[in-house]
Amino acid sequence: MRIARFVVDSDPMYGVVEGEPGSETVTVINGDPFFHGVEPTSVRHKLEDVRLLAPIIPRSKVVGVGRNFVDHAAELGNDVPAQPLLFLKPNTAVVGPGDPVVLPEFSEEVSYEAELCVVIGRICKDVPEERVDDVIFGYTCGNDFTARDAQKTDLQWARAKGFDTSAPLGPWIETELDPEDISIKSTLNGELRQDGNTTQMIRGVRELVSIVSHAFTLLPGDVIMTGTPAGVGLVREGDRVEVEIEGIGTLSNPIVRR
Repeated sequence: MRIARFVVDSDPMYGVVEGEPGSETVTVINGDPFFHGVEPTSVRHKLEDVRLLAPIIPRSKVVGVGRNFVDHAAELGNDVPAQPLLFLKPNTAVVGPGDPVVLPEFSEEVSYEAELCVVIGRICKDVPEERVDDVIFGYTCGNDFTARDAQKTDLQWARAKGFDTSAPLGPWIETELDPEDISIKSTLNGELRQDGNTTQMIRGVRELVSIVSHAFTLLPGDVIMTGTPAGVGLVREGDRVEVEIEGIGTLSNPIVRR
């Protein structure tokens, strides 16, 4: 099931996306699916007639995982961390499909990072790996934009990875996905740049969710970004980056500077 967040006229709402590519419809859901379940109404729109938003604005946090692919760590000259390298992105970093990523004025070296993202569905803490599926609502595409120059000079990554618009998510949440063997790709202006697979992860999705839950209490709507494959590169004003994840869809964002 694909759960989207969207607007038709003004107020955001949730809906279920159905149909084949090019002829999808979205059926409005009553209330918030994280707290009221998925209760479809009789109201339906053509997908092309609505504006998709970020499928979730986390109520508390986005948790990032650094250097979870060996080749990505190597391309930046880093060792694989002995323990998971966790960081936080504020919910003000989240934007949706088609929204512009605004390059921060303090950086001249911003790069893209295509990532599979886990959306948490219930309050949980210290979740054993074998019970992780019980706390996952679904999965979406994400792009962990990073100010590399700030990342190199700052003693921590809050500014480099947490600037406004640095965490595009979308186009929807896929609730039925096995994350163990799916492709993760990115293109820059239509040119393939990243072409990886979740089988290349140092720590798989379920292990990561368990580890993160031992560090933080997770709340409904929290997002865990699970790391990026090799092939990251810098962007500049006027570029467009697309993230395509098998079984989910494509997230596309233009790059601007203001």
